[in-house]
Order: sequence, then C-alpha cells, then structure tokens
Amino acid sequence: MSELVVKNVSKSFDNRKIIQDINITLHDGELVCLLGMSGGGKTTLFNVISGLTVPDEGEVFLDGEEITGKPGKISYMLQKDLLLPYRTIEDNVALPLLIKGMKKKEARASVAAYFQEFGLEGTEKKYPRQLSGGMRQRAALMRTYMFSRNVALLDEPFSALDTITKGSMHKWYLNIMEQIRLSTLFITHDIDEAVLLSDRIYLLTGSPGEITHEIVIKEPKPRKGDFNLTEEFLAYKRRILERIGEP
Repeated sequence: MSELVVKNVSKSFDNRKIIQDINITLHDGELVCLLGMSGGGKTTLFNVISGLTVPDEGEVFLDGEEITGKPGKISYMLQKDLLLPYRTIEDNVALPLLIKGMKKKEARASVAAYFQEFGLEGTEKKYPRQLSGGMRQRAALMRTYMFSRNVALLDEPFSALDTITKGSMHKWYLNIMEQIRLSTLFITHDIDEAVLLSDRIYLLTGSPGEITHEIVIKEPKPRKGDFNLTEEFLAYKRRILERIGEP
C-alpha cells in the first residue's frame, strides 16, 4: 500500500514564483494525471516531489514519512527514455540496483524475472538501438520500476510515440500497473491521453501554477476500446477545455 501526499508546496526561482500552494494526493494503485499548459510548473512540481528540488514552502509525504528534499524515494521517468546506448537492455534496467550497490550478477538475476512481465522477453542482450520506440519505452519504464516499486512519476513518457504505438502503450501500461500494483503520477499536455488513462485529473493552470480543478473519471477500468468515441468521453473533454484556461 502506497500513498503520496503533496501538502502546500510552493517554489520560486530568481524571485519568480513558479508553483503556489499545491496540494495533491495519489492513492494506492491510482493513475493520476497532472494536466496543464507548457510552462505551468508541472516539471518543477515533479522535481520537488522526487526530492531533486527543495520547496520554499510545503512538504511531501510517502506512506506517512516526510520525504521533502530526499531523492531516491520515488521513481522519476523523464520524457526521453535515456537508455544508455553502450549497455544492453538487461544492464540498462538493472542500473538502479547497481547504483544501490548490488553486484552485477545479482542485479541481472533480480531483473530477469520481470522481462516477461514487461513484454521484453528476448531483448535482454540487445542494445537500445535494436529496439523500436515502444519497446525502448517499456525498458525505460521497467528501469523506473526497479528504482522504486511503489510510486512512479512519469513526465510525458509517450509523447514521442506515433498515434498507433501510443494507443498500444496506453493499454499495456494500464495492464502492467494493475499487475504490479504501481501507483502513477503522470504529466501530460494531451487531454485525450489524460481522460483515457486517469482515475483523476488535476488541472495545473495560471502563473504561478496552481491546482484549480480536480476531475474524477468515473468510467471503470479497463475502459472499453471505443471509450474515446463515446459521449461520456467527449463530456469529460469539454469539461476540461472549459476549465483549463480559468484563473
């Protein structure tokens, strides 16, 4: 069981406030999207949550433990997969374990069991250049999971994929999340993606960025394949579009 709580977080750079009084909660097993315009402070917020940046005000808690300014507690995957080209996929996904001091042989053995679960069987000895974009993202997500197996922060992980591959990855990620009981906080600028994937959506708008609305997606998971063509989907999208520019 994992719960992430961000409480009253604010952060400024060069005397300019980037985010202000942010309060969000991620419950066990949820996928929650942070949706907003570019430059609204989403990445700054993720840097605070991951412990890479210390907020001016506020606190971050994981399972009741304060982790403000403490990196290494939560997995964080950036937009690009950042796989090391000179390492095999096996050694790329084992990297978090090696950083933590595990011996290479032991680290390889630890990640081996997950290749089938992540749909990566047969890629262990290949190099990133030998994989498709979708498979590279799977490997990057597996590496993220090996870093911390409770909560993951994903910063637009599917934005570089083509539409067909992105749709396939959406289905795969929702399935793998359920299998491994992973809680996910997800940055996106794509309203369709947010509605398709999320249990809840926080709208981060304005300057400085503030949470202005929380939208609960009531459609049960797994969602039917044509959900994005339904009136319910369009109603959620209209609701978001109406609110995304509100102060």
